[in-house]
Amino acid sequence: MENRIYNFNPGPAMQPLEVLQEAQDEFLNFAKSGMSIIEISHRSKQYEQVHNQAKADIKELMGLGDDYEVLFCQGGASMQFTMIPQNFAVDGKVGNYVLSGSFATKAYDEAKLLNRGFVAASSKDRDFKHIPTQDEIKLSDNAAYLHLCYNNTIYGTEYHYIPETGDVPLIADMSSDMLSRPLDFSKFSLIYAGAQKNLGPAGVVVVVARKSFLENSPKEVPTMLRYDTYLKKNSLYNTPPAFGIYMIGKVVAWIKANGGLEAMAKKNAAKAKLVYDAIDNSEGFYVGHADKDSRSFMNVTFRLPSEELEAKFAKEALEHGLGGVKGHRSVGGMRTSIYNAMPMEGCQALVDFMEKFRKDNK
Repeated sequence: MENRIYNFNPGPAMQPLEVLQEAQDEFLNFAKSGMSIIEISHRSKQYEQVHNQAKADIKELMGLGDDYEVLFCQGGASMQFTMIPQNFAVDGKVGNYVLSGSFATKAYDEAKLLNRGFVAASSKDRDFKHIPTQDEIKLSDNAAYLHLCYNNTIYGTEYHYIPETGDVPLIADMSSDMLSRPLDFSKFSLIYAGAQKNLGPAGVVVVVARKSFLENSPKEVPTMLRYDTYLKKNSLYNTPPAFGIYMIGKVVAWIKANGGLEAMAKKNAAKAKLVYDAIDNSEGFYVGHADKDSRSFMNVTFRLPSEELEAKFAKEALEHGLGGVKGHRSVGGMRTSIYNAMPMEGCQALVDFMEKFRKDNK
């Protein structure tokens, strides 16, 4: 489409063009209601269909049955950081955390505020270049759960295994790699994801969890911070972020129509290989941040020989229709986010620019 760039922003991130066009086409008159999706009642039959279909499609893609439930929450993944210890780190137990990056650390910090946090493993001493291994994870005796941030957008690392925790529930923040590849999701007691990276617009958090894990929130936890509030009321206790949920429904339907998680994984691996090969074959001009065995399929992070060249790279990339390539302020360098919606053509355009820039500036 004319004037659209390849958007490599980490979130809010690129959405599938077909989804945006569908939403545009029905924005003024949704489901023959004579109203926009942002105007209809969240108690209406038209919205109920949107809400429940999105839930069903998410569970279908994840291969989960009736023992799991999908919740739609607000407050971003950051709200989940405090909801999790308040709901589950109870009766003298503490939340266990693997610190693999910024957001994993923020989640731990919220549990620490409540005196309910324990560091089970950390890669901070190596600037979060790798994902801690199974052998590095040491659970406390009174572990309520083990919490992971499955993909680290800032540092460009991602789990390529599911930690074994025995009887200790496993919880994962999958905000930036949700529905990007098949996993045995049944190994997790709870998964949550802010939508604005790989699922839709900002404003919705998707929570997928075992019903039995959710159904008995402590009575002293405030109503909107209790998971059982959302479970009992089908995430309709109060007015939900209806437009965001509608867009998530469109995105998950798009994933289904394009081959499901297996097809997404194949495409994402090919895109990531293209970009990582450009880094590895650059004769040291580009240097990746993450260890090779921990590299993310979603966020590719790298440095150039100087900060001046990095600023020039970001400026010229945008002139070539490649937006959002600047790295996070805490790390610097470059970051290219290649979520499900990024087509192979976008990655090829990026790699072509990287090679041209290297030759012009080496």
